[in-house]
Formats: sequence, structure tokens, C-alpha cells
Amino acid sequence: MKKRNWIIIGLVLLLGVAALVVYLVMSPNHTNDNDFHIEAAAQPGAVSRIFMADKENHQMLLTYQSDSLWLVDNKYPANQPKIDMLLETLAEMRVRNNVNRAAVENVTSMIAAKSVKVEVYYDDYRINLFKGKIRFWRHEKCRVFYVGHDTRDMMSTYMYAEGDELPRVIYIPGFRGCLSPRFVVDPLAWRSHSIVDLPVQRIAKVELTIPSMPSESFAVVREGEGFVFNLLNPPMRVNGFDTARVAQLLSSFVNLNFDEFARAVPKVVLDTTFSQQPRTILRVTDVDGNVNEVKTYIKYTNPDDIYNMPDTTMYDVFDINRLYAVVDSKDTVLIQYYIFDNILQPASFFLGREKSLFAR
Repeated sequence: MKKRNWIIIGLVLLLGVAALVVYLVMSPNHTNDNDFHIEAAAQPGAVSRIFMADKENHQMLLTYQSDSLWLVDNKYPANQPKIDMLLETLAEMRVRNNVNRAAVENVTSMIAAKSVKVEVYYDDYRINLFKGKIRFWRHEKCRVFYVGHDTRDMMSTYMYAEGDELPRVIYIPGFRGCLSPRFVVDPLAWRSHSIVDLPVQRIAKVELTIPSMPSESFAVVREGEGFVFNLLNPPMRVNGFDTARVAQLLSSFVNLNFDEFARAVPKVVLDTTFSQQPRTILRVTDVDGNVNEVKTYIKYTNPDDIYNMPDTTMYDVFDINRLYAVVDSKDTVLIQYYIFDNILQPASFFLGREKSLFAR
């Protein structure tokens, strides 16, 4: 073949590749617009941050840090199961159908009046061929959409994607339910409920102070490969403690969580419950010297009763299921006796004596 023909073939191929590149680069940046979903949300680490805001000026930011950590408002660890559900929603939601023309105006007005704006920032590639096997020119991409109200059958949700002409009816195939509850603009709802998450190998000391019973305060302290049991008042090392109960205590700090944040605590509670000394003060120290502190307070069924009852530990006065706790002097939360029952026990319990229900 003549040299001229080779040149022509080369130019044609070059022009074809150039045309493909131009098409991929200049084509609209709405991947799978017809399906509404964001494919990158299914790829670990591809989504870098998610911003949400509602019409009442509430807003929050979820930021990716690593495989096991997202932050709420760049400050608080996020609830990983909720993050996983949100990413799964972004990856799996689809268009069920377009909004009926007769209802477009009404749906659009309702979305404009009450909706959640969602901005999703994620990695994309200007050239992405063969389902991600060939990818070039990575860049950050932002998808913006508005989550409106749910459909009457509660099986889908009206949403509007920025850049689209009309709102859509969005659902997740195979899922029976609406999607709006997954886009809540409430930082507390997205924060982790973890108090401490330490395996026994990482624990240096567990200390429980009981202000009303000083002689029952104690500390379990690492010594070599094992632990020793010390009373705090007066300071005294104790031999012959119940190793099974102490082992159960130490194993309780793997994924130890509180129940929920105590929202809008009534003033009467602030003036009564939290004006008293804590019922217990728990401190857990890891081998690097980091300390987690939990101060607990009785949760009364009627805080006014503590002024009228001579014995404030009476069964009918306090909540038998939960108590208040202040974690690291920051967050006021609710914890369950069921979860903390083997932790908030006096020294005598770990010395093999009969279990004391001091915390009730």
C-alpha cells in the first residue's frame, strides 16, 4: 500500500478518535438522567461530600474522610449505617414515571415551597468506557436535585433534578416505601451514637466513680498482659475479684452506644436532675491516653417529684428503662439500663458479692 494511503488511514483514525473525545467531553454531564440515579454512589470513596438544606434555613454537610468515617458538618463522626443507606439510595433510585402534565404545576409549586435541596459531589471521568474499565480525566462533578413530597400511595417521591424540564416520580425498584425520610436535614439524626469502641487489647483503664458511695468507686487497670482491681476510696489494690464479671465489663466497650440524643430537655429537668451530682462518672482510657467520659443522671418520670418524695430512689419516681448521660462534657443523651447494667455496678459487684442495683 502506498505511503499516501497509510497517511489517509492514519488521519481518518485520528479524526475518529478526536471526534469521540470531543463527544465525550462536550456531551451533557447528566449520566443516566433518564434513571435519575448517581452510579458513583455505589463505588466506595467516589462520593466526597453531600450537602442538604431545606426551606426553613436548616442545612448540613456530610463529608467523606475514609472507608470507615464520614463527618457531620466537618466536626462529628457520622452514623455509618445511615450514610450507607443514603449512598445506596443515591445509587439505586430510579424514575418510576414522569409527572402527569395536569399535575406538573401543582407538584412544582409544592417542591418550590417545601423541599430538600441535595448537592452530591463525586468523582467522574470525562472518558468512561466499558463500564469503567477504561477511564481518563477524572474530575469532580456535582449533581443537584430537590426532594419533594411523597406520592399518595407512599411508594415513591416527587423530585426535581436541576437542569431537567419537569419533576419526576422517583422510587427504588423492589423497595416498598417513599424516599423523603432518607433526606432529613437534621445534624443530630446523622451523628454517630458511639460512646466508645475499644477492644480489650486497647483498654488501659476503666474507672467508675460513685459520688454517693465513695467506698464503691473502683478502677480496673492494665498491668502487663492482665488487669488489676483497685478501690479508689481509700486507695487499695484488691485481690480475688470476680474475673468473669471484670472480663464482661472490659468486653462491654466494643461498640458501646447511647440510645438517642436528649432533645430540648425541659427547664425543670435542668433545674433538678442536672443540678445534682452525677449518679456515676465513668472514664475509659485507651493505651494512647485518650479518655472517654460518661456522667450519668437519674431520669425521673416527673422531675417535680424529687421535691416531694423523701426517698428519690423509689421505684415509682424514676424511669426504669433509661437514664440521662453527658458524654465527654458535650452531649446530653439517653442511655439504656439494659446496655449499661453490667458496667455501672459498684465495686462489691465485681468482688463477687450480690449484685447491687444502686443505679436504680
